[in-house]
Amino acid sequence: MRETRWPVLWLAGLLVFGGCSSYHHHGMMESGKTDAYWQRGQQDMETLVDRTVKDQDKAKQVKAIVGEIVTELKAGREQERTYHRQLYTLNASYTASPEEFTKILDDAYNQRMRTGTKILGLRFKMKELMTADEWKALSDRMLEYSSRYQQGGAGAKSGY
Repeated sequence: MRETRWPVLWLAGLLVFGGCSSYHHHGMMESGKTDAYWQRGQQDMETLVDRTVKDQDKAKQVKAIVGEIVTELKAGREQERTYHRQLYTLNASYTASPEEFTKILDDAYNQRMRTGTKILGLRFKMKELMTADEWKALSDRMLEYSSRYQQGGAGAKSGY
């Protein structure tokens, strides 16, 4: 399951959420992430794009894709919360069968895969607009930025 979550987590790193995208870090699965949280991440990412992409028309297109990724991440997070609520409700039922739990888990897994696939497509669309040097510079800046959010300040995770 860890391998299937990687694209989503890596892509969340694209949005400067690399350090706080794991399910357990900073209470990501807890409620309370407001629109301001997402707007801040999108603004931070747009700032990085402005500092990296030289062609302003392409930068504008890249920022539009960043907006699409944020929208997809927000929707995916809300869907994940919905599945967790369903599991909590089902858990309260003494007569709940294993098949009922499995159905919710399967649905949640399939939704995560759809979200990850869509975000991955957006990532490649964004990359196609940029030069190799711009992509590397943006990736390096995102990694540097996301390291600020690493648990315990231990630096950036590798593999982004």
